[in-house]
Amino acid sequence: MIIRSKAPLRLGLAGGGSDVSPYSNTYGGLVLNATISLYAHCTIEETKDGLITICSYDTGVNKSYPAAPALDIDGDASLIKGVYNRVVKDYQLPALSFKITTYNDAPAGSGLGTSSTMVVCILKAFVEWQGLPLGDYEIAKLAYEIERKDLGLSGGKQDQYAAAFGGFNFIEFLTNDMAIVNPLKIKRWIIDELEASILLYFTGRSRSSAAIIDEQRRNTEEKNKEAIEAMHKIKQSAIDMKLALLKGDIDTIADILRNAWENKKKMATHITNPAIQQAMETAMKAGAKAGKVSGAGGGGFIMFIVEPTRKKEVEEALSALNGFVMPFNFSDGGAHGWKIYETDKVNAF
Repeated sequence: MIIRSKAPLRLGLAGGGSDVSPYSNTYGGLVLNATISLYAHCTIEETKDGLITICSYDTGVNKSYPAAPALDIDGDASLIKGVYNRVVKDYQLPALSFKITTYNDAPAGSGLGTSSTMVVCILKAFVEWQGLPLGDYEIAKLAYEIERKDLGLSGGKQDQYAAAFGGFNFIEFLTNDMAIVNPLKIKRWIIDELEASILLYFTGRSRSSAAIIDEQRRNTEEKNKEAIEAMHKIKQSAIDMKLALLKGDIDTIADILRNAWENKKKMATHITNPAIQQAMETAMKAGAKAGKVSGAGGGGFIMFIVEPTRKKEVEEALSALNGFVMPFNFSDGGAHGWKIYETDKVNAF
């Protein structure tokens, strides 16, 4: 039997960073994000060779291990091993024999939540395969625990919930470590106008978000007044963005993004850099209204708001730089999985 799963990547529209501990645990966080037509993919193939074979295209890992109740976390394919170890432990499964293949539609370190989305995607494949009793909330929470607690990887909470639920979501992160996902019903014309007005540009360089997020954490722990005030404003921007989005007010959305980017740069020293600044200046001169780096910052994708009739001008101006424009659409569904039965064992006719 073959099991496949996919989970959507996301664009952070407002509030990103307020979902990162200890800020979210101290003050509570608010995030508005939306999933897009770029995905994390996972395939699990049952085998009988007594091996666990891992093929991770994003990390370049292609290795086999003896089937065991737990795999060593040694730096190779940690996300896959982390999910496997936790699932086998929590649900008292025997050592499993299988081949797992994973890849993302976007580069690692793109700021679209690739790592966390991949954890959700892998977990969804195991849920489908083993019939585990996990709904969207449980998958998102367990994915967060695996990545942040079991593996000790820095980051926030929004990506796991975005990938599990899909669509436009206003997410509340409470001080007791609970999350409440509020799906937003956005009118079709607003989604169309938003797609027409957003240009997603990859800077040509990926980045590790860990150092930036760790600095944000220290700023909160050390009561850095400027950084905390900036994060309060970023959190408020999620509320403002929700209203503007429901009304389809693109100009206000651009204003919110512009202000959020200015506040975001106060959160850590490496959120921006010369390559990002060059792309920002180039796009603005060509007619973009606003821009904001997706994710923690430091590289990856920049989301620009542009007048649709000037979109090609901005795209042509950016083509002179080292990055590229990524086409996308907003997507509705969250992570899902399905089974493929071997045709030689099924009489389909």
